[in-house]
Amino acid sequence: MVDVDREEGCAPPPVPAGVCADLSGYQWARNNVGESGAAVYRLYGKPGAPDLFLKHGKDAVADDLVDEMVRLRWMAKHLPVPAVTHFFSTPGEAWLLMTALPGDTAYQVLKAKPESWPVVVDALADFLRRLHAIPASECPFNSEHGYRLSLARKRIGAGLVDEDDFDEERERWTAEQVWQAIHELLPFAPDPVVTHGDFSLDNLLMMDGEVIGCIDAGRLGIADRYQDLAIIWNCLGAFEGDLRGRFLARYGVPDLDQSKLDLHLMLDELF
Repeated sequence: MVDVDREEGCAPPPVPAGVCADLSGYQWARNNVGESGAAVYRLYGKPGAPDLFLKHGKDAVADDLVDEMVRLRWMAKHLPVPAVTHFFSTPGEAWLLMTALPGDTAYQVLKAKPESWPVVVDALADFLRRLHAIPASECPFNSEHGYRLSLARKRIGAGLVDEDDFDEERERWTAEQVWQAIHELLPFAPDPVVTHGDFSLDNLLMMDGEVIGCIDAGRLGIADRYQDLAIIWNCLGAFEGDLRGRFLARYGVPDLDQSKLDLHLMLDELF
């Protein structure tokens, strides 16, 4: 079945033989959600075969798929993530084929079942605590703010920042204004943990009131914990009630650091 609000049925795109997988017999749907820049396809409906996801990208997006592939393989030792079935790349182009996790996204559950909000929020906080409890000493990936700022500066210079997609608080801002505002909040004392990097409602899969895994791990790495807290805090603001407060209390943040929150929200605008 195709979720028409989030994807649309499509014909199979050209896939190189190097992907090394039998993709015949699947129905295809292209994903309309997410801002990774990659083309994302869901493959489903093949009798006796698991559902799959295929990501395809060129140039810088191909590099992002390499990042995601190696992070998924590392993360699989710690938390449930899609299994990498095949990865194939040529100069300037890459294809990442993965198993599909079961369940619905946290966004879909919150949207469809308001009565489940407390259970969902608690489950999200519990899962984030599990993620942040992974020993940082075991993580080989760096996503700290200095590194991300250097990437953001390159994106600004290349004109890659979508200023029309800024949050309401920064409507009509330029990328340079966001850049300056971030630096007004520096320096700060980081609290480094293993972060997902894009801990949003669309990247968390749920079944029976539990988070069963996460997807889109291309930004995973050691960073200040507010990298994840800021994104999920922003997402929960789309729903009525004090879901943000419940989440923070369950996670274990009695006193919100507004400065850190603002800094990470603005930094995310540049990606």
